Amino acid sequence: MIYKHSVLSLAIFSAFTPLCFSAHAQDTRVVVSANPLGKEESMQILSPAKVLSGSELRSKVGSSLGETLGSELGVSASGFGAGASRPIIRGLEGARVKILQNGMNVADVSSLSNDHAVASDSASAQQIEILRGPAALLYGSGAIGGLVNVVDGRIPSVLSKQVNGETEVKYGSVNAEKSSSFFLDGSSSDIAWHLDGNTRKTDDYKIPGYAAAGSKLGMMGQLASSFTREDSLGVGSSLIQSWGHVGVSVQHMRDRYGIPTEEKSFIDMQQTRYDLDGAIYQSLLMFDAIKFKLGSTQYRHTEKQQDGTPSTIFNNRAFETRLTFSHGNFYGWEGSMGVQTETSQFSALAASTGRADTVPTTSSVSNAIFALEQKTFGSVIASTGARFETVSREPQAQFALPRRQFDLFSASLGGMWQLGEGYALLSSFSLAKRAPATEELYANGPHESSATFDVGSRNLKTENSKNWEFSAQKTSGKLQWKLNVFLNQVDNYVYGELDGHKVNAEGENEVDGEFAKRLWKQAAATIHGGEAELSYNQHAEGFSARAFADVSHAKLNQQGNLPLQPASRVGVELGYRQAGWRNTISVIHALRQDRLAASETFVTPAFTKVDLNVSYTYPYLNTQVTWFAQIKNLLNQDIRLATSLLKETVPQAKRGLVAGLRLSF
Repeated sequence: MIYKHSVLSLAIFSAFTPLCFSAHAQDTRVVVSANPLGKEESMQILSPAKVLSGSELRSKVGSSLGETLGSELGVSASGFGAGASRPIIRGLEGARVKILQNGMNVADVSSLSNDHAVASDSASAQQIEILRGPAALLYGSGAIGGLVNVVDGRIPSVLSKQVNGETEVKYGSVNAEKSSSFFLDGSSSDIAWHLDGNTRKTDDYKIPGYAAAGSKLGMMGQLASSFTREDSLGVGSSLIQSWGHVGVSVQHMRDRYGIPTEEKSFIDMQQTRYDLDGAIYQSLLMFDAIKFKLGSTQYRHTEKQQDGTPSTIFNNRAFETRLTFSHGNFYGWEGSMGVQTETSQFSALAASTGRADTVPTTSSVSNAIFALEQKTFGSVIASTGARFETVSREPQAQFALPRRQFDLFSASLGGMWQLGEGYALLSSFSLAKRAPATEELYANGPHESSATFDVGSRNLKTENSKNWEFSAQKTSGKLQWKLNVFLNQVDNYVYGELDGHKVNAEGENEVDGEFAKRLWKQAAATIHGGEAELSYNQHAEGFSARAFADVSHAKLNQQGNLPLQPASRVGVELGYRQAGWRNTISVIHALRQDRLAASETFVTPAFTKVDLNVSYTYPYLNTQVTWFAQIKNLLNQDIRLATSLLKETVPQAKRGLVAGLRLSF
């Protein structure tokens, strides 16, 4: 692949650059770019936030976004093999957790099914942001679980004084991983540029025993069809002047990964993304900044049988615009308001006939206006937000299916009461509406990789949720802590229910049918839980410690538990930093998960996952050189994720070593 050669060539080139470039200094002030007010992580009012960046992010990057974020507070991973794992926030997944790239919809089809990978590259990310709660609603009415924003810096907003960047190569023993990534930033006159890329190849990963829980049948010690192949290359450039900036970028990504089911199918995916981003920092009436974004995405993936025969082709073409007007002190208020539009054409058609055997070709249009305002009243910072949105879904005429339109209103109100230096109480309430997704309305066919025959309901209603949240935190000093509790009550919650029948590819009942029939239905649901975290000396040299716990319960009212709910977890992380050494050991204990839905039978056993991370950084001429090694699953436990659709047959990887070299300049 041309991308692979580009990445490897630049990695080699970067190894010889210390004589040419100055070391790149990083700003330790972490700002959440997905917050319209640009506030720091500790100043989030309407939603608790977590930002991964720098060495912390680099040490957690995995083969999928779910694996990268799966140990964060309140976040789990869907765990559908190594290639496809999406983040689950507070027990909510799919369309209720929005994935953004630089503040714009990633526009893949990962929310449709657990076997679909997120088309965003963690290896090239410079920052990953997690927002939980109502502030996420400003990016889409359906994001009642929260959002994840992957920031790659592909469109620069500041001029670099010299060329700087980073390159990394690493090897993993458990899956023969060979990967490399890089990014470069530079400028000439008032033109800034950025280049990044990534390549990764892994074989089927090793497991502690047999794939099927409690069985001694099949292959031992390795999970069949769990390989991954990924290549990505992105480039961007901006004109930067005193009034602001305007820039463009393009990224192409190719991904091929196995589906670890009996059929041993696999997915070939490719996506090309074009973005335009600009900001004007000039006064206009009450506003002091105008920001605009445009994004165009062409996504395609083909589900193939083990011999390479294509079964279903998924296509999604999307175009999104976002325009925001921000103001500082206007009668004591600061805030941001704007408009957002999105159009897409999605289909899942049979590869051999082109028929709509899964999801018909459907055009969706979304138009929204939104606002977020904030004001300080003594020791209290109050914030309020609202979003009005219309969503229409219209299948092509030949499918003879009805057009649906939904009018959505979301609103939030919250406040932070500052009790003293670093201490604060936070509370928020929000109302949110979500339009049923295309597949929930119109699906009527087999889905090869998940082995389900999905049947949508064209009469689904708008999903309505009420969300309460309370938090307490201490964010200054060496000893810091936070506590979050939440309650979501959802009317017309959309869910997929297995009706117990096996069917063939035509949807006809068969005792030994290849597919399980899944029907999209609605019912009232309640999701509640909490999170707690205590940390000591997280950002200075010497010893550090962190302890955390999270729990969430989700039920269909009077109908039992929702499926695939995360296990309750507790964890401890101990670290030591001195000079160039950075060493951590983390222990996460997940409790037995026996809160099963009616369609589930497998109780996920408790497990304890221990990871060890050691790195050493030292200067070499004008370059920072980092050697690192990680031992994952040190106790070699048979780990099965309660959030995985394949939890009974797909364990996580056995004990393995990851080692590599990183150069920053």
